[in-house]
Amino acid sequence: MALSAFLQSKKEACRALVEALGRHFDYVSILGTDVKATSVRVNRQISNVGEDSGSTECGFVLKLNSGRAFFEYSLDDITGDIEALADRIVAELVIDPSLVDACIQAAPIADEPLVESFERPSDLADFDEATLLAHCNQIKDQLLAADEHIVNAMVIIRTLNVHKLFVSTNKMLDQNYAWVNAYSIITYRDGDKMISAREGANGPCLGPVLERLPTRTPILVDKARHLITATPIEPGVYDVITDPSITGLIAHEAFGHGVEMDMFVKDRALAKQFVGDYVAAPIVSMRDGAASCLSVASYFFDDDGVPAHDTQIIKDGILVAGISDLGSASVLGTEPTGNGRRESYKRKAYSRMTNTFFEPGQDKLEDMIASIKHGYMIFETNNGMEDPKNWAIQCVAEYGIEIVDGKLTDHYVSPVVISGYVPDLLKSITMISDDFVVEGSGSCGKGHKEWVRVSDGGPALKARVKLG
Repeated sequence: MALSAFLQSKKEACRALVEALGRHFDYVSILGTDVKATSVRVNRQISNVGEDSGSTECGFVLKLNSGRAFFEYSLDDITGDIEALADRIVAELVIDPSLVDACIQAAPIADEPLVESFERPSDLADFDEATLLAHCNQIKDQLLAADEHIVNAMVIIRTLNVHKLFVSTNKMLDQNYAWVNAYSIITYRDGDKMISAREGANGPCLGPVLERLPTRTPILVDKARHLITATPIEPGVYDVITDPSITGLIAHEAFGHGVEMDMFVKDRALAKQFVGDYVAAPIVSMRDGAASCLSVASYFFDDDGVPAHDTQIIKDGILVAGISDLGSASVLGTEPTGNGRRESYKRKAYSRMTNTFFEPGQDKLEDMIASIKHGYMIFETNNGMEDPKNWAIQCVAEYGIEIVDGKLTDHYVSPVVISGYVPDLLKSITMISDDFVVEGSGSCGKGHKEWVRVSDGGPALKARVKLG
């Protein structure tokens, strides 16, 4: 069954509530969510199997429009006397008319007819908790035996199984999809110095992820042996090559939040003024969308009931479009791009990134490395920040490897901070590799809250940037 039994049982109640509220509002929709997230975690001392309470949820949220203002109303269940429930909701949504009059005029909400069920194949049901725990312990023991300097090893498998129902006057949509993230993490000590290193595997099915994760052990151990000898970088401006993880971090921070169009409505994003202008080198193109690729942020329709999109953000160096939710699109008079997302049914929908990435180019990675007299190749996302109003960016990488005379050396530096003005960074790009990787293992907040799962990536980039 594509939809959970709980949400399946609520279809008619949702339809009745939409009809009842439709007598009071110009637009009514209901999103039902039934999401289960699990986590299996082991290390040298302990093991834990359980529900990931931060991502598990079950409930409903209504989105209503009066012709002037949007309202949202969440509830744990839709049951009982539907007419009485509708009357209670209407009574609770009365607000001061002066506030409504101050609202920005929005275009009428289009509610095109669509009835469809979506499902992505998954093998989650083929693996019980005992099997996953055994896999984690096997990999953990493999890691601990790999090097005497490894003082602890942690293995984590996280699964996400999403069921969503969307009902409006003309739509009845449901979707079911899953995603798996797995990690191997080691603590490595040599004398008084101690570092941690990680590798991961992810995908829509558990079986392939469980096969790939142990194959990363030799790479993980070799990385730790180099990181233990890493030195601080000497601050300066360098020619650099970014691995796909750092390429994705730049995409995420540079034209992720900066082109979320609810920020355009509030005049909090400088990108609004540059649509149609060159913001990057002419060889640069960038996209976002739940339909752009298959990763952790891929779905069939967003939390506004808009089908998944593949949005061109930058085309040949020109900023061509932003990403929007239903509310911001209605205010700006544009088509929503399928980027309306909520942290949970208890939280508001915002314009949010999904899978954000640079498109591949035509260069070979080995030629890119050979073109650098002195610089660094930068690896592995740590964290990042941006200021959408001023286009400042900061990206933190776990480590870099020094390049001398066109060759990678054994000299590692860690950590590495990339900073600067977004157009300056993107216009400095001179080579783009022909390979392509998009990955997502974590969550992104809007400001300091509103967490949703995202992915990012792309090819390797050659650019000239400030490192510190």
